[in-house]
Amino acid sequence: MVKRQMLSFLLRWLVSTVAMYICINFFGSFREGSEMMRSSFWLYATAGLIFSIINTVVKPIATIIALPMIFLTLGLFTILVNAAMIGLTIWILPDVQMTFGGAICSCLLISLINFLVNLAMPDVK
Repeated sequence: MVKRQMLSFLLRWLVSTVAMYICINFFGSFREGSEMMRSSFWLYATAGLIFSIINTVVKPIATIIALPMIFLTLGLFTILVNAAMIGLTIWILPDVQMTFGGAICSCLLISLINFLVNLAMPDVK
């Protein structure tokens, strides 16, 4: 059981790493003098890990706080909560920048990627 959960975590971390690679390269930018980081695998692996941790720890708290707005907008406010989680991830990463519009596009793209992975991957019990 623990082996399956660990395998599921590693697969989700890999998916987050690939998703962050796509989002940072399409919607983000690097600060001056740090273009060398663009080709670093460790930057994207770290981004995927940070994003996974933020989604596990911070997102449930932010969702509970935003629950009235989520109800009021019939769930559309979750897009802003997800964009905030991506914005927090980008803020923690060194020398990476992303606009708010880029964070919204990134959260939609990551949601699509996670949906496709969840279709292909069976539930871990």
